[in-house]
Amino acid sequence: MSTNFLCSPVVLQQPVFRPFRSSNLAMATCVHSSGTKAPPQTNPSIGDHVFDNYVRFCRPNLPDTVSCAPISEKKSKPQIVNPNERAEDLWLRMKDEARSDVDQEPILSNYYFNSILCHDSMENALANYLSMKLSNSSLPSGTLYDLFLGVLTEDREIIFAVNDDLRAVKERDPACISYVHCFLNFKGFMACQAHRIAHNLWSKGRKILALLIQNRVSEVFAVDIHPGAKIGRGILLDHATGLVIGETAVIGNNVSILHNVTLGGTGKVSGDRHPKIGDGVLIGAGTCVLGNVIIEDGAKIGAGSVVLKQVPARTTAVGNPAKLIGGKENPIKLDKMPSLTMDHTSHISEWSDYVI
Repeated sequence: MSTNFLCSPVVLQQPVFRPFRSSNLAMATCVHSSGTKAPPQTNPSIGDHVFDNYVRFCRPNLPDTVSCAPISEKKSKPQIVNPNERAEDLWLRMKDEARSDVDQEPILSNYYFNSILCHDSMENALANYLSMKLSNSSLPSGTLYDLFLGVLTEDREIIFAVNDDLRAVKERDPACISYVHCFLNFKGFMACQAHRIAHNLWSKGRKILALLIQNRVSEVFAVDIHPGAKIGRGILLDHATGLVIGETAVIGNNVSILHNVTLGGTGKVSGDRHPKIGDGVLIGAGTCVLGNVIIEDGAKIGAGSVVLKQVPARTTAVGNPAKLIGGKENPIKLDKMPSLTMDHTSHISEWSDYVI
């Protein structure tokens, strides 16, 4: 393995945030950069245009704790933070958490040193940890480390997305006790970061390498994401086992997806054939979303559903085949971001009389 754990500093201008819009299916990159936005308007009635502002307000480039209160309770303007500074702050916090863990469990000192404490940056540690996880007897970890570090050093947008994903997992998953715990032990997080590297290679025409990484991630983490798929920031892949995402799928920002979810096609159709998932969407376990259909911003898909048609913004779809809670003509509208609340059972009385 390469012993060069230092990288040259990168000077960046503040990037411009372009959120995923359900009305526009084109997404140029797999990660989105952040920027300044006007604060949300105060209005006790949650209309569609106000919810659009809410989607942007709850971007993962805000402080660590993102409130899930309705937009009417938001009053302060979000603070502008340099993404490079935020990434460095989170990395230092992870190292502090690692030292604390070693104090509690000295038996893990060598593991934490090699995985976290001996590295000077997030990209070094991520390249090292992924290379160790995905290597095998014919694919040395040193070779993978050099490849991964080169991509992460060149494309800082990936590191910004990595930090947003870490915060998303810590905020939304009550099983996550620390950032370093997520980094080392959550395979959904690690599979997502491996995909970001694979997508970078795919976009540059290095498709053989990208597909190799996809295959190793599938074998090691039981997560199969085609390197052509485009994935935003602030992503939670909870448990992640059995997750399948097709080549032309697009996933927006602040999306939460549970295990055994398929974002797939409907047959042998070629071209653009996979789902488009908007910002703030929550997809429950065991769900299949099939075909080139749109799940609009802030929608929620109940566990075990089969979705074959477009789901409007801020609505809940459940069942096989999936139906909208409240009916197609007047569906119940959500006033909170489902991917942040992680609420899988609200309005259950509206559609089910099941009683234990």
